[in-house]
Amino acid sequence: MGTKAVRLLRRWLAAFCVLPACAIGASADEFRTPSISAIRVEWRAVLDQLRSEINTQPAVASAFTFASQRRAPRWDPRSMPALVQLNAITSPVFPGIGRSPVPVLLPFDTASYLDARQNGVPDTISVSRYQADFRPADLFHAGAAGYDAMFSFEPGAGDGMPQRTYAKPIEVQITGSILTYDLADPLAGKGEPVKALAAQFPDLRRFIREGYVRYAFTRFGVPYVVSIQCLDSTPRPRRLACREAYPVAERFLKALRIAGGQPSRPRRDISSEIAERPMVPSPDFTYRPSGDIVANSGSRKRGGRADLTAYSQIRFPLEKAPAFARSQSFGKRKPDERGYPWQDNFCEARSFEVGQCAAGFGHQGQDIRPGACMAQNSESPGSCDPKQQAVVAVRDGILIRSLKQQAATLQVNTRNEHIRFRYMHMNPSSLDADGILNGRQVTEGEKIGVASNYLDFPNGTSLHLHFDVQVFTRDGWIWVNPYTTLISAYERLLRGRGRELGTDPVAPAAVAHAQPLDVIRPDPQEGGESGN
Repeated sequence: MGTKAVRLLRRWLAAFCVLPACAIGASADEFRTPSISAIRVEWRAVLDQLRSEINTQPAVASAFTFASQRRAPRWDPRSMPALVQLNAITSPVFPGIGRSPVPVLLPFDTASYLDARQNGVPDTISVSRYQADFRPADLFHAGAAGYDAMFSFEPGAGDGMPQRTYAKPIEVQITGSILTYDLADPLAGKGEPVKALAAQFPDLRRFIREGYVRYAFTRFGVPYVVSIQCLDSTPRPRRLACREAYPVAERFLKALRIAGGQPSRPRRDISSEIAERPMVPSPDFTYRPSGDIVANSGSRKRGGRADLTAYSQIRFPLEKAPAFARSQSFGKRKPDERGYPWQDNFCEARSFEVGQCAAGFGHQGQDIRPGACMAQNSESPGSCDPKQQAVVAVRDGILIRSLKQQAATLQVNTRNEHIRFRYMHMNPSSLDADGILNGRQVTEGEKIGVASNYLDFPNGTSLHLHFDVQVFTRDGWIWVNPYTTLISAYERLLRGRGRELGTDPVAPAAVAHAQPLDVIRPDPQEGGESGN
């Protein structure tokens, strides 16, 4: 029996099993996979727009063939030869651009670039010349769900740009996706128009959400979001104020052109289903329910938010068990000798905006503490170092991280997923030395670092890993509760199903390393999350 058939059988059993032996899998609170919507791209409108852009340089227009083979299906490359030609031209600058199933919009003037090549302009001329003075892309990645790119804008670059206080390059991200995650999101769809861009982007919304200023718009039926991490505050040399980010983002948007992409077979919406979990119970793994945070530990004394969605079937982010998911900033009920039960702390009090939490603020992710070093390991007695617990890639994917940043993000871009996983508190110097940087491909289970206690400096927090999950929506990348996803992953690591405990209230008590809420602030260039 094939793997797909086995999975279908398991799902059928989980949904319909009524025998006593199946009771463990028949809980009313089963974990579920996410619901994801797929969009349809208006490729004929893409061709019309591309023809208009190419015609700005009449000398290069003849290089493109817009007539198609009528019998070819719309997703066949032969149906749109101009896009095949475009991908061939831009792929040396943006490798793999033709893998995107949505039109790739970038601040790249393909017509001028091609005209310069035809006129013998040497390749040594910086590509910034063709992309509105933005540096060559720090990151470009296209996959079966869409594409993501990141560009930087240097202080003082660009004619007519206002002076700013912030002294570092500003990173601008753009995502276009054929998939959007369906969330119960009370903040979705909000924002204000930008008059200067209304003609180019009629439905453009600008809003500040979860630490980013975001510009969301739809083009050719596709949702795109341009974002810059910033603080809604006064400008400072080491903290980018959102008001300083506005002109950079708007320069980026004005420069967007079609740079590539290729139609793919039509997609279907992905319905939520019961998530696969081990049927055999674990002898000791216990956890408190999703949303059951330490009592009164949430912002404004609000509670957590239950979320039974396992957003992805991942490998657990620590290499070995045992591991313990609990708050690192508030006292907790004395755990058993193995460190269980686990407890959710996604909505624990922080100054970070988290739209999925009732108070609108939260922790963004989950704290995970490695288990005690098992020195009695018979294979290598005495060789275990508790400060060298390996942190591993949870899926095959691509890394997003610039030099010196405290956060490392792993992105998955497949036919059925567009999702990000972020790791915090590993030492940035070690990450730099190990090449944990933008664009690196990693495989599931590959070591990417060790659990540490870095928060702005060594020993800045307790020894633990902060792990979080973001999914793509029409508002951009949104933090969702990783707790259920981690329970499911840990169960697979243990090959046993955990036992959920009750919801007795637990009083909080601040511990030594917890920071006062009013001093916890994200650094726009240091990964965003701190105080964990």
